Amino acid sequence: MPDDAQAIDRQTAVGTAAQMMKAFVYKGKGQKAFEDHAKPQIIDSTDAIVKIVKTTICGTDLHILKGDVPTCAPGRILGHEGVGVIDSVGAAVTAFKPGDRVLISCVSACGKCEYCREGMFSHCLTGGWILGNRIDGTQAEFVRTPHADTSLYPIPPGADEEALVMLSDILPTGFECGVLNGKIAPGATVAIVGSGPVGLAALLTAQFYSPGRIIMIDLDDGRLEIAKHFGATDAINSSDGKAAQTLMKMTGGRGVDTAIEAVGIPATFELCEELIAPGGVIANIGVHGVPVALHLERLWDRNIAITTRLVDTSSTPMLLKILASKKIDPTKLITHHFKLDQILAAYETFGNAAKTHALKVILDA
Repeated sequence: MPDDAQAIDRQTAVGTAAQMMKAFVYKGKGQKAFEDHAKPQIIDSTDAIVKIVKTTICGTDLHILKGDVPTCAPGRILGHEGVGVIDSVGAAVTAFKPGDRVLISCVSACGKCEYCREGMFSHCLTGGWILGNRIDGTQAEFVRTPHADTSLYPIPPGADEEALVMLSDILPTGFECGVLNGKIAPGATVAIVGSGPVGLAALLTAQFYSPGRIIMIDLDDGRLEIAKHFGATDAINSSDGKAAQTLMKMTGGRGVDTAIEAVGIPATFELCEELIAPGGVIANIGVHGVPVALHLERLWDRNIAITTRLVDTSSTPMLLKILASKKIDPTKLITHHFKLDQILAAYETFGNAAKTHALKVILDA
């Protein structure tokens, strides 16, 4: 986003009492608050202001709170997912009008720059992942969405809006960064390391391609049971430190064709390096805040590929059609509901998933 636009965005924090709203604000590493904040205003002619109806919390928000995302400055409203109703639009917005119900994409795309023309919307020169990162996000009563015509999607009448919240980020992330980058093919053997929400989203969408085996790996037996209910063929609890040995026994010493890293810590990425078969693909989804060892001394001759990606949401139109056909049910990922003014409790629940068994939470504004 241009520096002058960022400056204007920051200025909206001043506001008047009549323009105030409630919002969840990142205050610095480990610090957060739900407080009064200025209601966003139209800055560019391509903007829309959306009144939030439902939003959620992402694992990336937890990474921000831990200080892992330096592009997100203290004072920022977090959140990059949600559905809502158009409150107002800029003069150049032609696809939407006030009153329209919309799905908010986690990635804002101008549709015109070099990266957008390549379908790499995550690296849009004036957009990308800016919501809840470089500009204020969706964990509030209202949000400003840049490039509204190409970053919002109309909600069909009668659509399940809670299911659609999962299409803001988690479903396209698991699908694009894990399944597509991992080149999953019919009959392939796949390992997904991390049975949290994004790992389960990868599991759900991996089944589009009929892999022969999907092996979920996690520390939590409860999440592994959920994964088996969602379609995993096998589950490995890695708490004993022997996940690699167990998987190699299961695969006759061969390993897996695709290893998807869905946690974002060194141990899980290095586990993927141990699991991958010759000619395989390691597809990273996790947000990594510290260095990870790449063991080329073991991998240099194994014909593998390693992919990284920030979700582009280029698959969202297709996923909307699949959702409408009822061939996937992302509401399976939702375990808890809160009101927006209970967001501090929601973060506590989501951040302590091992105790609360939380996957995705829905926040009703």
